[in-house]
Amino acid sequence: MSNQNENKNIGFVIGASSVGTLIEWYDFYIFGMLATIISKQFFPEDSGTSALLSTLAIFAAGFIVRPFGALFFGRLGDLIGRKYTFLVTLIIMGGSTFAIGLVPGYATIGWAAPIIVLLLRLLQGLALGGEYGGAATYVAEHAPANQRGYYTSWIQTTATLGLFLALGIIILIRQSQGVEKFGSEWGGWRYPFWISLALVIVSIIIRMRMQESPMFAKVKSEGKTSVNPLKESFGHKGNFKMVLLALFGAVMGQGVIWYTGQFYAQSFIENICKINFVESRNIILLAILFATPGFILFGWLSDKVGRKWIMLLGMLFGILSYRPIYKSFMDKTNPAAKRSIVDAAKTTMSPTLANRDAKDHKKVFLTTKYDSVYTDGAKYLFTKTDTLHLAEDYNGTTASLAYVIANKDNPAILDSITVGVKPPKEGTLAEGVTYATVVKKSAKPNVAIEKTMDKGTFWYFVFFVFIQIIFVTMVYGPIAAFLVELFPTKIRYTSMSLPYHIGNGVFGGLVPFLGTLIVEFTKNPSRPAGDPLAGLWYPIGVAIVCFIIGAIYLPNRNDENIMD
Repeated sequence: MSNQNENKNIGFVIGASSVGTLIEWYDFYIFGMLATIISKQFFPEDSGTSALLSTLAIFAAGFIVRPFGALFFGRLGDLIGRKYTFLVTLIIMGGSTFAIGLVPGYATIGWAAPIIVLLLRLLQGLALGGEYGGAATYVAEHAPANQRGYYTSWIQTTATLGLFLALGIIILIRQSQGVEKFGSEWGGWRYPFWISLALVIVSIIIRMRMQESPMFAKVKSEGKTSVNPLKESFGHKGNFKMVLLALFGAVMGQGVIWYTGQFYAQSFIENICKINFVESRNIILLAILFATPGFILFGWLSDKVGRKWIMLLGMLFGILSYRPIYKSFMDKTNPAAKRSIVDAAKTTMSPTLANRDAKDHKKVFLTTKYDSVYTDGAKYLFTKTDTLHLAEDYNGTTASLAYVIANKDNPAILDSITVGVKPPKEGTLAEGVTYATVVKKSAKPNVAIEKTMDKGTFWYFVFFVFIQIIFVTMVYGPIAAFLVELFPTKIRYTSMSLPYHIGNGVFGGLVPFLGTLIVEFTKNPSRPAGDPLAGLWYPIGVAIVCFIIGAIYLPNRNDENIMD
């Protein structure tokens, strides 16, 4: 009966901790999942890659402040307890996520939009900095000594399941609304942020029923809690050494492997390979679904054989395979390499549409779309956009002429595009059509490509993203138990949270931003696309350093007696 009650209790502990942590990860990641749309909503329409980089920088800012959240909430958790501390982090995360969904776009409030979003993103990062350490510590302090890796691995699944939940909700809303409505200023892309509020309320109700960790309760009842957790964590030479070893020998490499396998993979597939929105996210969804049991497997295995080499092997596999995998992704989606031919009967070209810039009414975008449909079922959609700068605001007034522009209130299909030719006589003009003088035209049109893959290529991508997420489960499954066992109970929350959030949040969270930025640095006139694989050198380099330090200095033992 006693064992039954213990199993029931640990089940509730894991469930309650996991639900809250899953929701926090969901809140944190929907921003990254919607980065491409957010970049268009909160920055000028013609910003191009700079808008995406700015959005990824805001995304990364949430990671950069996570160590500060770890210090603040970790100290709080070691002083007053685990339960109420990560309850507070949940409320902050949910509130700031909901608020992001309420911020008007750039077209409405200008540069105030990205600034407000940045501030809310910083609050998200601070909250998550306190959440993970509390949840992992709480579960570990309830778990049997010889099953600590197995039980804490359930917490490890929440990051990936939170990502899975975010992707699933986004795809469902987008498919129900359609592309244009979903991506509009007040479209469906905001709904995942609003849904967060309901999820957080449910989690708060569950967490209010939780009891304090028995280990912390015992330390507190004996009057052995830390008076100054920060000083004892980082001012004590032996403990600080373990903090540094945890960071540079394990968590730093774990962080870059995690974010490369999931976030950078999605960014690369969408922005470099140009796979369409739905397919790129379906690839990640399926890979996550198939690979998630790996967290439990490797957490369980770490109880049997030790934590060290499971984590280091995950890093090593990533180091050796990333460039070949991503090179194959590019080769598989290169139109020049396709063996199938274009199906002329299914290939179409849409009429040219005109739309004025939301802020600058002298700026007009002319857009033409055309499909290349291949005999194997693949489809490549090309969107060509010319930017026109008019002599006066585009408001429907008839001017001398260069281009035919659609009515400003109801952008319609252009009857024709005529350069340097006088318009036809009045009476021959289509209703609602206006002529305008073009002062300047973009020297080079922007050509965007969106690809839909054939089935064979689609599953090829799923398989190799799955392989990357298996590496993630190897480094991430055992890490919570590993960190918990390094530090004494009275300062555990503080000591483990800081290296985790520096390694995972800063080194790992910067992968999408720095990877994209490195690719930008490789661009030049002779190579306008740069080297798309150059961004991988960052996670590979960090993983190599971590692998070497970990192999030399990390112990491969499990500390069953973490009550000092």
